Amino acid sequence: MVAKMRIMSKELVEAFRFICTVDFWIMAVLWTFSLLASYWQFFSHGLFGRIVSFPRNANIEVPLRPLCIITGATSGLGAAAAYALSKEGFIVVLVGRSAHRLSERVAEICKHNKDAHLKAFQADISSIESILHFRCSLEQWLLESNMHASVQLLINNAGMLATSCRITAEGFDEMMATNYMGPFFLTKHLLPLLRNSPVPSRIVNVTSFTHRSVCLLLFSYELHRRLRLESSCHVSILAVDPGVVKTSIMREVPPYLSYTAFAFLTAMGLLDSPEGAVNSVLDAALAPPEISGVYFFGGKGRTINSSSVSYDTGLARELWATSCDLFLEAQLSAKSISSSVQR
Repeated sequence: MVAKMRIMSKELVEAFRFICTVDFWIMAVLWTFSLLASYWQFFSHGLFGRIVSFPRNANIEVPLRPLCIITGATSGLGAAAAYALSKEGFIVVLVGRSAHRLSERVAEICKHNKDAHLKAFQADISSIESILHFRCSLEQWLLESNMHASVQLLINNAGMLATSCRITAEGFDEMMATNYMGPFFLTKHLLPLLRNSPVPSRIVNVTSFTHRSVCLLLFSYELHRRLRLESSCHVSILAVDPGVVKTSIMREVPPYLSYTAFAFLTAMGLLDSPEGAVNSVLDAALAPPEISGVYFFGGKGRTINSSSVSYDTGLARELWATSCDLFLEAQLSAKSISSSVQR
């Protein structure tokens, strides 16, 4: 009993300290505003306007079994998407940081879908070196498995919410590296495989109601514009907001605060399970191949406009140029390290 009281006291102190930080007020005020703004736009379109929606693409005969890569696939939305897409007939490549949790997830999916075709790769999306290693391992696996050297669907789902600033071994803020730089670098590395697909391929970037921080959306829309300039390109890119999902992303938030937040969102009817929220991701993944550069929200194939700043083409070009510079620096650094090791 005494030990339990001590734990509760420690958690209360931890919660109070977090409330006194700037990060808490960003979450409590700005994120709440962003969340309500997204839902207001969604519901107001339904009441006073027309919500644009797209049906899922009907199953058609293709020359190969489509291959899908999902990051952050060990739990939550990524795990739900991996199972759902395995049921849609995809070969699903699960990417996650924990080899043990990947094995558990693969076993669980196979338990519920005997026909599932799965492959797991351990990789840390916040690490450029890990992304490079994953790409090489993926290409080697495709070659050894006598599979077509292509990818039909990439879902950038991995994300994190950090309550403190942490720097990766490569010198980047860990949350920024996971939520933006990792998806950018991974997409750039896998674009040749997406372009090499004999059928239309797609990138789906999973974002959230916090999209008013816009990095991932600026990247998505800019890549859409650039791909459309390539006359022979059949790669589309979509962004999707699954809404508020009860996952482990708030694991760093003090328990008392996360429980309170989930209770509040449940009372408002806004909190969804990964199994329910995954429908928005599937809407984007399975939308007709000609659909690109739009923002899915709310399920049933429905889309809304994201924040106005996310459509700023000048800002998008600046972010793209900076990201590409970092990408080239990372490649040169990787080659230098590889040459040193070989010597």
